[in-house]
Amino acid sequence: MIINFLIAAVLAGAPLVLATVGEIITEKSGNINLGVEGTMYIGAVASLAGAVAAEKLGLSGFGAAAVSFIAGALSGMITSALFGFMTISLRVNQNVVGLIITIMGTGIGNFFGELMGQGAGGYISVTDETKAVFSGIHIPGLSSVPVIGELLFSYNGMVYFSLAAALAAFFIIKKTKIGLKLTAVGENPYAADAAGVSVTKYRYIASVIGGALCGLAGMYMCMVTNSGVWVHGCISGYGWLAVALVIFSAWNPLKSIFCSIIFGALMIMRLYIAIPGLNPFIYDMCPYIVTSIVIIITSIRKTGKDHIPESLGENYYREER
Repeated sequence: MIINFLIAAVLAGAPLVLATVGEIITEKSGNINLGVEGTMYIGAVASLAGAVAAEKLGLSGFGAAAVSFIAGALSGMITSALFGFMTISLRVNQNVVGLIITIMGTGIGNFFGELMGQGAGGYISVTDETKAVFSGIHIPGLSSVPVIGELLFSYNGMVYFSLAAALAAFFIIKKTKIGLKLTAVGENPYAADAAGVSVTKYRYIASVIGGALCGLAGMYMCMVTNSGVWVHGCISGYGWLAVALVIFSAWNPLKSIFCSIIFGALMIMRLYIAIPGLNPFIYDMCPYIVTSIVIIITSIRKTGKDHIPESLGENYYREER
């Protein structure tokens, strides 16, 4: 029971890891993208459309899964490039643009998801061969180890990819010159510009990479969580949780892994912990109640290493340097 709950928590937390790390990268550059939810919706519907199209072209399950992966990442990149163009080049208010992308992306995702379903006779799904690619990976000799094998070596490939993405982001941000320049752009873009760092380039790149991860988080929700079937409203607030988890994890990709798994556990708690007489909607409220408490606590917490980027949410005007 406990092992199954922990495994389910990791599976539920994986898309949160991807989306949170993506938003951390974006915010490290000084941009705050509140369009994570919408980007995930677009990534979800694009990945499903890509997989279905690949299957119709005769590609194998692995080929369809690869197309789905590329479609999810690419759609997220395009969506975030739009965000970047409006906020970096046109200098539109970042919060407004983020909300626009969330509303637009939610509408686009649900509209085209339902449209594909209607075109397929009311139900759209990938083949069992493609679904198998997104199922758990069996590692000979390791997956069969009692307890440890189940907890560490029984997940699908996207779970390991999400962990690798978080570790890579942590290393790049904390240990490389690129990460140092990215952090400088987010802390003081005027000083970074004076030192020869291209603020515009770093903010665009950070936004696009962050968008790719958010798009892949949407792909995970559709192709893994929902087994390659379009479900109306499939993202169901995960994007907003990811935005909050950025604060909870103190803009640290490594911490985001543990924070995401904790919130993944809260999301699926109702399936494993039943309290007689308790309204089931209380379970649905828990992640958001905890989110509110966490934001309050972390907002008043002072840390030396991990903190909110000083120029977060502020558009950069080079002529004012």
